[in-house]
Amino acid sequence: MPGTSTAVDVPPRAAGSAVFLGVRHHSPACARLVGRAIGELRPAYVLVEGPADMNDRLDELLLGHRLPVAVFSHYRDDTRVATSWAPLCDYSPEWVALRAGRASGAEVRFIDLPSWHPAFAERADRHTNRYADAEARYARATERLCAHFAVDSVDALWDGLFEVTDGRDGAGGTDGADGSGSPDGTDSLGAEVDLRARLDAYFELVRGDAEADPGDRAREEYMASWVRAAVARAGERPVLVVTGGFHQPALRALSAREDGRVGTPPWPEVPAPPEGAVGGSFLVPYSFRQLDAFAGYQSGMPSPGYYQRLWEDGPHAAAQGLLRSVAERLRTRGIPASTADLIAARGLAQGLALMRGHAYETRVDVLDGLAGALISDDLEQPLPWTGRGTLGVGAHPVVVEMIAACAGDTEGRLHPDTPLPPLVHDVAEQLARLGLADADGPVRLDLTHADGLTRSQVLHRLRVMGVPGFTRVSGPSDGADPVLTERWEPGSASGREAALIEAGAYGARLDEAASVVLGERAQVAGTDAGPLAGLLFDAVLCGVGPLCDELLETIAAQVGRVPELGPLGEVLTAALGLWRHDRVFGVARGPLLGGVVGGATDRVFWLAEGLHGGPGVDFARLRALAAARDVLLHAPELPSVTREAAVGAAARIGRDPRAPADLRGAAFGLRWALGAPDDPATAVQALAATASDTLGDWLAGLFALAREEVTAETAGDGEPLIDVLDGVVSAMTEGDFLTGLPALRQAFAFFPPRERERIAERLLRRRGKHGSARSLLRTTADPLLLARARALEENVALLLDRHGLGAVR
Repeated sequence: MPGTSTAVDVPPRAAGSAVFLGVRHHSPACARLVGRAIGELRPAYVLVEGPADMNDRLDELLLGHRLPVAVFSHYRDDTRVATSWAPLCDYSPEWVALRAGRASGAEVRFIDLPSWHPAFAERADRHTNRYADAEARYARATERLCAHFAVDSVDALWDGLFEVTDGRDGAGGTDGADGSGSPDGTDSLGAEVDLRARLDAYFELVRGDAEADPGDRAREEYMASWVRAAVARAGERPVLVVTGGFHQPALRALSAREDGRVGTPPWPEVPAPPEGAVGGSFLVPYSFRQLDAFAGYQSGMPSPGYYQRLWEDGPHAAAQGLLRSVAERLRTRGIPASTADLIAARGLAQGLALMRGHAYETRVDVLDGLAGALISDDLEQPLPWTGRGTLGVGAHPVVVEMIAACAGDTEGRLHPDTPLPPLVHDVAEQLARLGLADADGPVRLDLTHADGLTRSQVLHRLRVMGVPGFTRVSGPSDGADPVLTERWEPGSASGREAALIEAGAYGARLDEAASVVLGERAQVAGTDAGPLAGLLFDAVLCGVGPLCDELLETIAAQVGRVPELGPLGEVLTAALGLWRHDRVFGVARGPLLGGVVGGATDRVFWLAEGLHGGPGVDFARLRALAAARDVLLHAPELPSVTREAAVGAAARIGRDPRAPADLRGAAFGLRWALGAPDDPATAVQALAATASDTLGDWLAGLFALAREEVTAETAGDGEPLIDVLDGVVSAMTEGDFLTGLPALRQAFAFFPPRERERIAERLLRRRGKHGSARSLLRTTADPLLLARARALEENVALLLDRHGLGAVR
């Protein structure tokens, strides 16, 4: 398909023709142009870029909502999950086209593919804005334009070319709901024709000869079929087509193409989700914060608060209003902003506008003036309005407030008659029944009582779905945690309705929706054991009944493919704690949870036996082996690995010279803990004879798996291990001892203070000394520092002796 077309737009009042208006989403200038075009043309049809599956619900969309609102669309099948938003605000050209078109008596239709359609699947983000600017994906032309006009960003370029130009001072959209009038009540036909010509030239240049991606091509073919069908039915009246400007050149060419049909072409069929898939659309409240590019929004104009003022009051008032808003925010937050500073900022903004050839101060002129007057520090990052993207970490506080003032704090609200998904009503009923709807203070729950547990499960289901309103302050952190109460703090309910409407994509009931969310998280986690541990406990906290069983089956299958030993241990520890100790959630000794425990234990031994590596202690893998030990001691019926097989695997690991030292020590400790110890003297002495720097690593593994056995008076038929270790350490040279000391200290950190004191007492008795063992553990300085000081003194003495300067000793 060609990127440009030689087709010429029809005269404004030609009969039986299509008039194409290419717009930038959320542009006040384009919104005014759309309103005036509808007032002048009185078209038979107004066709708007938007999801065609909403055509039967336009009455719902045009209820008396407080904007901004958005059409939220969702889709889910076995292979793909997609959600998108199509936001509308007062100055969105699409919104003006819908309202003004309906008011003029035209038939209004959305003509784009539904948001779930595979044409949108190529977009990188599964959570996307339908109106994400296509020109941002084909940016070479806009980059050349920015360079030609010496501006930093497409937004600054757009303002100078279209938003803030001559002949448009004053209110922009106050003389009618459709924004069709001019500020002074008279239309400026010349200005309108000039604006249309400049827009056409801009979008032709942006599209250029770029080859659209397959998704854009499919959408443009579909939209063109709507245009052809409308023109065939319009009779003597024109058809107005309002789409993103990037699509306009292609739509002109495609709509003029004959399709070979005889007679009137049918209206295009609206695609339905394939069988087995779940999809739909609902209206949701939106906010200016969500609509702001600096918060991550992908489309149209940034700084919605500023452009709302521009739409209502014109550029002069918008510039003054932005200056006042910034000053108010700075003073409210205690950031200095004197009257002299603001006068200087105003003067700088006016000067910049004159220098840049702007008829009035643009948004960037005002922001640059404020930055020049109020920021004297060296900035560590570029000013955000010189590009597009979210604010970076460490942004200057004045810049943060300037961006917030530009965005505004307007929040949309749906009309009371707006249909809502069943989940919204289900949650409202449950919160009211459980006394949580109007909570104005902390909510304390006793999880041992049925009522407290039920309320906890409802709050956790809302939490995992991201619905605001309550924050968990305290409660059990895992299945073995003895805490049996929870405390929740009520917070702002702002955004709760929108979040619940969006969560309605997952199910009609709260328990169903929560289980689907958790299942989706499990799919995303795959074999990444890190998220699986938290997911497992979340599933238990939500108590989603039979649906939780499906999730546990999924996790049991996934732990058998986890590639790393350490993260797998987190899942095993969480599952074993719930299986053994749960007294609240009703999952103790459950077969499905037992399947997770057994599968994870088998996987631990499979991974451990093939693990090779260098020095150092990996505490995560030691915890994994400790959890597997506990399973074999307390739940041996769950894994397929028997105690005898585990002892054999540990023996092979202990003999493998390529295995990490800490893992070999842990294998020795595992055999000991399972009742099949080796001679500790032989094992420790053999290790000490080979590498003193790995002795501490080996001991760390041993202590992690068999700490209680180590502190026993005897170990099998041999000498107590502590005595053997004392002999090995005492026989070390000074250099070997200093090399191994950090790892030795790390290893003995596995013992709590009381056990370390018992070890010190034994060492004193072994040497025939009397004194306080506790005092040995309370040095006046860091033992490592003392050891380094002693080594330094020894080196100095040797150096002095070498040069004949040593003192008589």
